[in-house]
Amino acid sequence: MVVVSYSGKEINAKLVYYGMGLSGKTTNLEAIYETVPETSRGKMVSMKTQSDRTLFFDLLPLDLGEVLGFKTRFLLYTVPGQVFYNATRKLVLKGADAIVFVADSERGKMDENKESLSNLRANLAEYKVNLDDLPWVIQYNKRDLPDVYTIEELERELNPARVPYSEAVATQGKGVMETFQVVSKMLLERVTRDLKRSTGGRSPSQAVPAPAPAPAPMPAPMPVAAATATAGSRPSRFAKPEAPAPAPAPRPSAPPQAPAWNGAPASEPAYGREVALPEKPRQSISPAPERFVDPAPAPMAASSSDSMVVPVRIPRGQKLREIHLRIVIEDEAA
Repeated sequence: MVVVSYSGKEINAKLVYYGMGLSGKTTNLEAIYETVPETSRGKMVSMKTQSDRTLFFDLLPLDLGEVLGFKTRFLLYTVPGQVFYNATRKLVLKGADAIVFVADSERGKMDENKESLSNLRANLAEYKVNLDDLPWVIQYNKRDLPDVYTIEELERELNPARVPYSEAVATQGKGVMETFQVVSKMLLERVTRDLKRSTGGRSPSQAVPAPAPAPAPMPAPMPVAAATATAGSRPSRFAKPEAPAPAPAPRPSAPPQAPAWNGAPASEPAYGREVALPEKPRQSISPAPERFVDPAPAPMAASSSDSMVVPVRIPRGQKLREIHLRIVIEDEAA
């Protein structure tokens, strides 16, 4: 499955070279590695035995430029051709986006080619994938040998679906890049079609993200008694009964007018705005009682005992209370 990273603007696709043992799968990757510039290729990983057979798989990362503003990267894999490595072949085949089936053109290899092609379809079927639903091509390799099958014979036995094919001599690099260009073009066309379908016909850089759905309104809180009745359970005996809600006061048809103070009618309605109330007249009460002393109290005549009476008036409410103070003057004894 092609992996598309919209945030990183990158497309990653997996291309698998499949075929019988020693048909030239690893030789194809080595020829591509030598042809592609260093800036567009990664490090090739190859694990082979002494008999030049792939033990696990070969891997070659390639950068193929941009498609619709996305950086495109292909990961090229091969599989071991030996029959007893079928579990490894199946594992490498998982998630393949395109297939190159490398057929050996030498006479006497037809049955092995057909067996390998049948094995390819069976392994894909275990992943619920049909080979004819994938971009795939056939490469008829080893066309330089003296005794080879004709293209008509190979097409009749191996290509009844009439998928694209190419002739190659992988050891000399002939037909290798042509095969890769055909299958990569088919894969990129499919990726482009899928990208445009997912973005509504626009290029991914012009795609407008769908607006997020509006959040659903929160339901009104249910009273405890109502929630208990809805759940079908008996109300708790500890629950406090709710008092009936008071009826709302009728709203006046016209906003009330501000009261008139000091006989002057209000010019604006008082409904919905602040109204300053007039201050009540304050009564000044002095803490010092001498303020209320008669300014010129008439002293009474001193008695023979050198004493005098002074009247003092103190307000109490709306009345005045008068207090008489008697002052006695005595001389100290000699």
